[in-house]
Amino acid sequence: MSIGATIAVYFLFWVGSAFLLLPFGVKTAEEVGEEKVPGQADSAPHRFDVGPHVVRSTILATVLFGLYYSNYVFGWITAEDLDFYN
Repeated sequence: MSIGATIAVYFLFWVGSAFLLLPFGVKTAEEVGEEKVPGQADSAPHRFDVGPHVVRSTILATVLFGLYYSNYVFGWITAEDLDFYN
């Protein structure tokens, strides 16, 4: 796998991890005990901290990419293993 492909796949894992982790660690205004802005949805987050979210996404993406790359190198699960119909 070339370095460009490796970076692209890691980036895909990172974006997927960022979206997967969006609902975790977020508190609503009601949970914090503050007044809602008129028209605000009940589920709207009180505040979104980008820093911790980026760190958590990076950790998860690194672990998942490590598993993916290890499987790529060592061939633990191949395409033939996923062919359930033959």
